[in-house]
Amino acid sequence: MAFLLAISNAIQDFVDQGGAVLWVIFATCLLLWLLILERIWFVRIAWPRRARAVVAQWHARDDCRSWKAKKIREAIVSQVNMELHALLPMINVLVALCPLLGLLGTVVGMIGVFEVIGASGNDDAQAMARGVYRATIPTMAGLVVALTGLYFTVRLRSVADRETRRLMDNLTLHDSPAEGHP
Repeated sequence: MAFLLAISNAIQDFVDQGGAVLWVIFATCLLLWLLILERIWFVRIAWPRRARAVVAQWHARDDCRSWKAKKIREAIVSQVNMELHALLPMINVLVALCPLLGLLGTVVGMIGVFEVIGASGNDDAQAMARGVYRATIPTMAGLVVALTGLYFTVRLRSVADRETRRLMDNLTLHDSPAEGHP
């Protein structure tokens, strides 16, 4: 329990030093990771069942060779591709937003530093250094969130592309059983 209290105090000190923009970065980080975890859950848990059902439905068709069947196959692959890539654009937006929010926090912090310099003069170098340090914390936080999100964005896109290709390969164009071709 003391460990959790110590972590809570450390987080509170960090947020106090970095300013209110850190709360926005934290909320963005939370949303980003909820979306990433949803995509991981979909690819690992929901997608395999969905893929098996789509392939079984395709192979149960009587016509898997005609022009119409090819167009239906294209539509199925397109729909599945959209399902696999769902939320990835939103994740990309959040990843791009994090460094910008960090920069906003730094600008707000630097404005505070310049206000102090303007009011009291610039003879306290230590106070200015502390202010600059505090102003750069949001940029660091935004970059850390963006870097972690960027890895998973690339990885999830790669998995989605691979699974789309795998499904396309499994939806083979074959003769119908009624035609009697060996």
